[in-house]
Amino acid sequence: MIGEADLRKFATGLLHAGGLTADHAEQTAAMLVWANTRGADSHGVLRIPRYVEMIELGLINPAASPTQVFAKGAVAVVDAQNAPGAVGMNIAARSAGELARAHGLGWCAVRSITHAGAIGYYAQQVAQAGLIGIAMTASKPLMIYHGSRADGVSTNPIAIAAPTSDPQLPFLLDMSTAAVAIGKVMAAKDAGRSLSPGWAVDEHGMETSDPRKVKSVLPMAGPKGSGLSLMIEVLASVLVGNPLISVALSQDGDPGGNGLVAALDPAAFGSDFTADVDRLRSAIKGLPPAEGVDEVYLPGERGFEESRKRFRDGIPIAQGTLKRLLALASKLNVPAPAGVG
Repeated sequence: MIGEADLRKFATGLLHAGGLTADHAEQTAAMLVWANTRGADSHGVLRIPRYVEMIELGLINPAASPTQVFAKGAVAVVDAQNAPGAVGMNIAARSAGELARAHGLGWCAVRSITHAGAIGYYAQQVAQAGLIGIAMTASKPLMIYHGSRADGVSTNPIAIAAPTSDPQLPFLLDMSTAAVAIGKVMAAKDAGRSLSPGWAVDEHGMETSDPRKVKSVLPMAGPKGSGLSLMIEVLASVLVGNPLISVALSQDGDPGGNGLVAALDPAAFGSDFTADVDRLRSAIKGLPPAEGVDEVYLPGERGFEESRKRFRDGIPIAQGTLKRLLALASKLNVPAPAGVG
């Protein structure tokens, strides 16, 4: 177990030594450790070795200075210049919130980002400011398009967060359009676990439960998952003139990524929003649990429970992940947390 503060410091040190500025490293580490605290280890610090590799390969621009390139009314477009995904999406969350305060709603698209991690992190930021937050990201083909034998879309995720009377406990839906996030395949590999049926296929297009053999993941709910992913590509990529899927399918290479954050100010709709959300919470929590179920959960509730537990008891790190992090720390001369390794 590693304490949240120690893990965040360690993650920041690795990313900074790996080439990011101190500020970009701190922002990225905060997002990754947030995922670990919620039990979403697939989107946590296991990503750090790959992020450092992406810096070395020139896929992440450590000197990026994201700049707003277009604005009209409640819309803003930012060019992130291949900055770390967390940096670009944090800007989008702030900008969307500011626009929503001024116009009732705000939409900030951020193009040319790199991997953004757990996008619920950005939607939650908006909700904690009393606004409704919607976040999406798009990337290269990683998922079978329903009805095809080949990668045709990405695992494009979507998150929606709505504030409640407790700013720390919003409704928070955070989901991939795939049957399983790529990070969960990575986490299963690190932990030596098999995959569930219907999650992924190998290089021959045959379903596999071995995370070491995964070539592509399958869409959530068949045509619904691939269709939703395609429409996120339209909103996050095509709309801002930085298409990814069509470019990737016709050319070699990694076209990068895009994202967006939208914010809505409940005050603009004339409703007693927070009170009504609280009543909705009570109504859903009052439903009788199904057989074998102890409690009916709301979106994000399990993550908040796990976060409280991990802040108190520490964050478990899979042995495979820890081994890779310590190897990277040795290479970069970054001290490991006390008692680790």
